[in-house]
Amino acid sequence: MAEESDLEKTESASPRKIEKAREAGDIPRSRELATFSILAAATAGFWLVGQTLYLHLQKNMRESLSFKGVPSFDAEFLISSYATLMLDLVITFSPFIGIIVLTALITPLLIGGWSFTAGNLAPNFGKLNPASGLAKIISINSLVELIKAIAKVIFICFAAWYLVKSHLLEVMSLMSQPIELGGAHQMELILLSLTVLVGTLAVITMIDVPYQLWSYNKKLKMTKQEVKDEAKESEGNPEIKAKIRQQQREMARRRMMSKIPTADVVITNPTHYAVALAYPEDSNRAPVVVAKGLDDVAMVIRELAGEHHVLIVEAPPLARALYAMTELDDEIPPSLYNAVAQILAYVFQLRMFKEVGQTEPDFPDLLELPPGLDPYDAIKPAASMMETA
Repeated sequence: MAEESDLEKTESASPRKIEKAREAGDIPRSRELATFSILAAATAGFWLVGQTLYLHLQKNMRESLSFKGVPSFDAEFLISSYATLMLDLVITFSPFIGIIVLTALITPLLIGGWSFTAGNLAPNFGKLNPASGLAKIISINSLVELIKAIAKVIFICFAAWYLVKSHLLEVMSLMSQPIELGGAHQMELILLSLTVLVGTLAVITMIDVPYQLWSYNKKLKMTKQEVKDEAKESEGNPEIKAKIRQQQREMARRRMMSKIPTADVVITNPTHYAVALAYPEDSNRAPVVVAKGLDDVAMVIRELAGEHHVLIVEAPPLARALYAMTELDDEIPPSLYNAVAQILAYVFQLRMFKEVGQTEPDFPDLLELPPGLDPYDAIKPAASMMETA
């Protein structure tokens, strides 16, 4: 039973599988939505510029059917006249055609979005296989498309029958009306017919779009084993893991650098180490490490501190100890309270001096650390032994 459940497609498609499908040109599409959008745009265009189109067509037809005597037998005159006529028709219909073209470009964004895949242009001789073609014909999808086509024909035929039945007398009376009045009534009937057709297709589209989305998601569903295999592939890929770690480091560095302007002091080595501390005076917390770094990162920390007028203090042993004993957003350890307190007292006194202008404070002469906290203390005996040797 467990093996059967692992082979059933019960899991939603992963982002990676959806991305692969899009790369292969497999995206949800609805033909009914495209047809409805274009016809709706054409109907809207007729409503907006139909009167203008009608007047221009009437004028062009009158001019083209008028006889102008001798010039009508001149070939150059006829070519020039028809060229002018065609140019006028193009200019007249350009807004209408523009609306349809713009709609055709925007419609794919409503479902699936745009997709440009060169792979579909390559020859695929597997499509010539009669067995695969027969399998496509005899399938659930083909049955659904057949039912949808029959339903569409029934809907449209019923709408056309109702339209003709309710306006039959008006259509018959067009022959007895003057040309201009009959033409106007004819345009009204054409617009009404297009509006009814668009309304009918709207009902079909509202059914087809959810079905296409459901069918697409069902097709891309994965088995539990496929989910496990994809997770293993993604996690086990060294390039992906390295890229993830790099992005995480970049995000952590940007987040760290954004906190430097909030620091109260930056303690340096002065060149190899830099640790930025912030002391929230309105809380009971100890000073917090908001940024720290070595070499190039330390240089960037010093530059940002200078740009935002954060005081930089040179205290090499304390800087090394803070860097070795703390992590970002950690409070300083109790063993460093005394040394950090002297630094912060100097910082706050210096701020007061700059604001009020009294006696300038002296930098603390002795910043004693408990033995063993400065990493350099462990290096000095080995270095002295190498010099002796």
